Amino acid sequence: MNKHYRDVWYVSADGLRLYARDYSPVIGRRANERQAQSRVTLLCMHGLTRNSADFEGLCEALRRDYRLVVPDQRGRGRSAYDPDSSHYQPAQYAADMLGLIEQLQLEQVVLIGTSMGGLMAMILNALKPGFFKAVVLNDIGPEVNPAGLERIKSYVGKDRAVKSWEAAAAEARRLNGAAFPDYTDADWMRFARRTFGLDSSGKLLRLYDAAIARPIASDAGSAVPPDLWPLFAQLAAQPLLLVRGELSDILTAATVAKMQSLVPDMQYLEVPRVGHAPMLDEPQAIAALQIFLNELSSSELE
Repeated sequence: MNKHYRDVWYVSADGLRLYARDYSPVIGRRANERQAQSRVTLLCMHGLTRNSADFEGLCEALRRDYRLVVPDQRGRGRSAYDPDSSHYQPAQYAADMLGLIEQLQLEQVVLIGTSMGGLMAMILNALKPGFFKAVVLNDIGPEVNPAGLERIKSYVGKDRAVKSWEAAAAEARRLNGAAFPDYTDADWMRFARRTFGLDSSGKLLRLYDAAIARPIASDAGSAVPPDLWPLFAQLAAQPLLLVRGELSDILTAATVAKMQSLVPDMQYLEVPRVGHAPMLDEPQAIAALQIFLNELSSSELE
């Protein structure tokens, strides 16, 4: 089966071998709109315990029109684990993304960040003001609800052993069932296939380094950089879309309201009956992203 992407390997500034998927657009007819879209690259950045597979649904929906580059952050998926766990924090991941952008010589980049990936997007935008064409924040803002953060801390790096794919799907449901109340058994098996893998002995393992939990284990940890409101304010300089899960325990409605008051032009979508974080393959999310991206392409043609 055609996997629709090529494997990209690159080396971080501190010597880790890192991985990304690179989906190229299907240009087809040389219509002006299709040409404008194909010049745009969507850099999709996943959350704390996830990997590039999180964006498979989104990539399937958009890959015909846009280039999508989807990395595994260090310590996740096919990227190398870091021997120094203190490097597992958003500023380091952002530095890795700058290296990936440079290697692939990416231009016209739209940042799409889920949870931790959204924190990275705010940092990247501050590091390279004016470089990014637009930003999409998925269920994350300048403030993180402490209750949601404590929930994440309660399980990251403390994974229970599973001995079958059925057990992996059950474990995925146990940890994430509140966020996806409408998921079917098939959905949970798909979730498990994206978040578990087999080691050389055939043992099922989480696709992340358990050491990613260490920096967030204490109140002094670096899971969320301090005072992100100034970085968020800088996003007002380019098109911005915020997506929130209706049931989210990470991004509160009060934080959304404050974000809207600070950046009135921000587009906003709330995905019903989904918690933290929308997969961005929901019909409402796909439609909102297509409209948002089409508006970018239209403005380029004017």
